[in-house]
Amino acid sequence: MDLQIFSRWQNKEMYKKGDKIIPATMGLVPSNLTSPGQRNSGFYEHRRSSVVLNLPGLEVFPGDLLVSDGAADYLCHPLLLLNSESKKPRWPFSKRGVQGRDKHKHMSYLENCLSSVKITDFRGYEFHSLKDKTWNEVMETHQKLPTDQSDLRKQQEAVWELFTSECTYFLDHLLVLKMIFLNTLKYLQTYEYLLDVDLWRLFANLEELSQTSFGFVSSLFAIIKDYLDASETTASMDFISVLTKYFRGSLCQSHQTYCLNYSAAIFYLESLKQRDDFGIYLKWCEQNEQCRRLRLPELLVAPLHRLTRYPLLLKNIWKRSTDSTEKIMIYSIKEKVEKSIRDLEGKVKWLDNFQKFLYLQEIIVWPPLWDRDKRFFIPECLKHIFKERMAENILSPTNRHLLYEGKLTLAESARFLDVYLFLFDDFLLVTKTKRNKKKVGGSDTGVMCPLLTPELQTVIKEGGSCTVLDQPIPLDRLAVRSLDPVPMSVFGLRNAFLIQHENRYRQCIAAFLLQAPTEHIKKTWMTQITAAISCFTKSQETKKIPLFTSPGESSEI
Repeated sequence: MDLQIFSRWQNKEMYKKGDKIIPATMGLVPSNLTSPGQRNSGFYEHRRSSVVLNLPGLEVFPGDLLVSDGAADYLCHPLLLLNSESKKPRWPFSKRGVQGRDKHKHMSYLENCLSSVKITDFRGYEFHSLKDKTWNEVMETHQKLPTDQSDLRKQQEAVWELFTSECTYFLDHLLVLKMIFLNTLKYLQTYEYLLDVDLWRLFANLEELSQTSFGFVSSLFAIIKDYLDASETTASMDFISVLTKYFRGSLCQSHQTYCLNYSAAIFYLESLKQRDDFGIYLKWCEQNEQCRRLRLPELLVAPLHRLTRYPLLLKNIWKRSTDSTEKIMIYSIKEKVEKSIRDLEGKVKWLDNFQKFLYLQEIIVWPPLWDRDKRFFIPECLKHIFKERMAENILSPTNRHLLYEGKLTLAESARFLDVYLFLFDDFLLVTKTKRNKKKVGGSDTGVMCPLLTPELQTVIKEGGSCTVLDQPIPLDRLAVRSLDPVPMSVFGLRNAFLIQHENRYRQCIAAFLLQAPTEHIKKTWMTQITAAISCFTKSQETKKIPLFTSPGESSEI
């Protein structure tokens, strides 16, 4: 039988008249399927339309299809030929150089667009000139005689510290973020640059935060100005009403909203830095003199620092106040801010745990029973019965916590296997890491979670996963043992320890001989597992109910 070569690696420009287009999905077709009756059959009509070319005289390459002459005639029926528009390649190889030139031109246009951006001068704010002055300097400037009461003067100095620090926070951080970074990015997007950059993921509620801070500092400035302009020496500053309005209002809430998005924003920023166009925008913004050599990550963290400093500033005012009513009100405001920070810490921990578990659900693969254990024969017609319906619920972030995780080596009968262990507060999960090398540029760092360990982030970059080796081991059915290094060294094992999975009758149904990189890591793992078992046992004695019920008992019990 004569064979013709159908190669997939040739350019469209080499097509010649008479070249044949065939469906690539049909493979080798016997020559006896060439009769007219068979050509009109349903088998013939339902072939897919992906194509390869019949180019005689070419060398054979991996992936080429060998098709007989008769089958080639059969395959080239007019109904299977594609229309002329679908034959045109969308990305001709001859235009790669043009794409490179277009990219360079795009960057030039972006730089030209940035050169037309106008940044408002921040010195137009009335309180700008006061942020670096002391209270005594301001009193002298307004020819205001200092009060004879030292306690009242100390209280005024404490209020002034709150005001000047808020001025610095608003002018040197929030306003820089908004006017230079956020507004510039909005300006570029109106000209269709960086359209895919998500403003919320990067800056969250920055505009709301800036507006709230501006209102707060303006209100403080108004009461200070009224005090300085008052003719009476005994006039006092009515700062309690301002503190009550903003600290019991939107100031803490807006900071909470921003802080909850902070960790995701930083990781999103790191992924954007890999892009040339975003790098040009970022460099242009950071070189602005009003940034004071501060980079974007240093500016983004400012609201977190500011929120944690509010209780200290309020405490300072409280300590220097003498009026009992004022002290009670200031103390209650300070307690409100501290409670807000504690709530935020709880929300951040919960959100971090929730996000991490969502990513773990994507990374961890639960193989079906027949793949996990070859001893079980499950016919194809019965496999629908054994769907792992509980796999998604096992890693539910609402009912368990991840205590410890890490990479170890599992000793098998004929090989060593890289494994990754997850120690939860109620069970241990042993998985093997599977790495799928992607093509260059194929990984998307933007989908990774910043809460994952570097080892798991590497697995994601390479398109890999963590495949569960065995059923989860409940902590009340788990035993961990340290091994003597001398006999283990015969098998090439160092820093080895043993994990046993026992059933309710204390029979061992699985064992994992693990090797740690160092003796310290081995001891850490054994300590973590022992502590987790102890805590789990105590909680079970308190609750008197079985916690690990969803996966059910082992089939070997």
